[in-house]
Amino acid sequence: MSKQEKKERADMTIKEMGLQDSINTRIGGWGVKGISGGQKRRVSICVEILTHPKLLFLDEPTSGLDSAASYYVMSRIVGPDFRHGRTIITSIHQPSSEVFALFDNLCLLSSGRTVYFGPARAANEFFSRNGFPCPTLQNPSDHFLKTINKDFEEDIEQGLGGKKPKEEVIDILITAYKSSGSWQQVQAQVTEICKQEGDQALQKSRDHASFVNQCLILTKRSYVNMSRDLGYYWMRLGVYIMVSFALGTIFYDLGFSNSSIQDRGSMLMFVASFLTFMSIGGFPSFVEDMKVFGRERLNGHYGTSAFVVGNTLSSVPYLLLISLIPGSIAYYLAGLQKGCEYFIYYALVLFACMMLVESIMMIVASLVPNFLMGIIIGAGIQGLLILSGGFFRLPDNLPNILWRYPLYYVSFNRYAYQGMYKNEFTGLTFPGDQSGGPATISGEEILRKRWQVEMGYSKWVDLAILVGMIALYRLLFLIIINTTEKVMPLIKAFMSRPPKHTNQVMSNSTPTPSFRFTFICSKDVPW
Repeated sequence: MSKQEKKERADMTIKEMGLQDSINTRIGGWGVKGISGGQKRRVSICVEILTHPKLLFLDEPTSGLDSAASYYVMSRIVGPDFRHGRTIITSIHQPSSEVFALFDNLCLLSSGRTVYFGPARAANEFFSRNGFPCPTLQNPSDHFLKTINKDFEEDIEQGLGGKKPKEEVIDILITAYKSSGSWQQVQAQVTEICKQEGDQALQKSRDHASFVNQCLILTKRSYVNMSRDLGYYWMRLGVYIMVSFALGTIFYDLGFSNSSIQDRGSMLMFVASFLTFMSIGGFPSFVEDMKVFGRERLNGHYGTSAFVVGNTLSSVPYLLLISLIPGSIAYYLAGLQKGCEYFIYYALVLFACMMLVESIMMIVASLVPNFLMGIIIGAGIQGLLILSGGFFRLPDNLPNILWRYPLYYVSFNRYAYQGMYKNEFTGLTFPGDQSGGPATISGEEILRKRWQVEMGYSKWVDLAILVGMIALYRLLFLIIINTTEKVMPLIKAFMSRPPKHTNQVMSNSTPTPSFRFTFICSKDVPW
């Protein structure tokens, strides 16, 4: 489709859902009111019907809408312009009589058992034939729900036969349905479909945008969302600037005395560790991104690789901004190495560290979609990496078990510390201490003896390792997403298995809704 055709399709969908007056209004969220709950529901429906899918599932599309809005929304969805050649399946609670009249087929479920499945217009006759007619001037859907709802123990009248318990009423209806012609027709069609080959029964032909186009669109959308969300980067930028001023004033004009050796090391450690540590503040926004991705991914709008690429590219400008502005404040107030090339390396290491922390938090967000638990886990991981980085305890003094092998070698803080130390101390000369040693100490000697830096390779190798770790963490994030997509349904299925002592468990648990409406409307389904 051309860009103009896409825009026309979007405008038409917006008007069909009655959202033309809110077309330039932000959805809203944290700190921004935005549109109402009912309008958000309609926007969600717009997103689903935008591509005109052949098969559309809608889970309670009228929740949060008044009766008039519910009718207009459903009438647009099942209208002839949209329904042509499409099957629409929707679950709905307590529809109005006008909405109920829109559907072709009806499926009534009670505790997972099919009570009725057939033409919606024949449901009232089915209930009447089995002794449970709908009272005059009452909404048929209300009568159906009242009859099959097991959450409340209330007897139901069966014509002249007196009242019967709910469980017995439901059993009567289920038995009547299984002996009806509708049930036999459904079973025959299921058997016929099962005999067909998979490619004939289910055709998955669907055109998608190219991978490059997906990445561009997701990058642009994520960039816009980040610019509008104050908590994503702007608030962090303000905090970074304040902390950088504090750091710069504490270590103001370090000079080149012997005591400045320790001060420079401490200042660079703080920049590489605690200044980047605050990146975990963006975790709530990461979780929201994962929720949107999960919904859109399951709908098949784009792939996981495009999401990871788009999320990575969209964050680069903001992290560069944070690296340059707060980084320059702390760097020049402290009076570190003169020269543009030294500051560029310093800013690149700071940028790489923040990218790594965000990568770690994205991995945590994909595994722990909970704000509080995710921040706690992310902070714990960061604390372990900082402790094993080689500052609080020099590398040769770290215990071999766990702290040196493997944490010291997998901690990105190690390579950040050593790269920044090489960048800062190489080429400088400091006066010796007062204990009768040499009059001056070279920066290279300080690196080897004071900080125990590995001098077998240059500082650019440390930066290259940091960049490689960014790619590795993002790849790990991609693998976890793909794995979670396949494993989580199996885990949920295992966890939802009924316990052996069902009655005992049910008596001690909170009851869940045991009834549900499912409407099917399609000209392609003959039932």
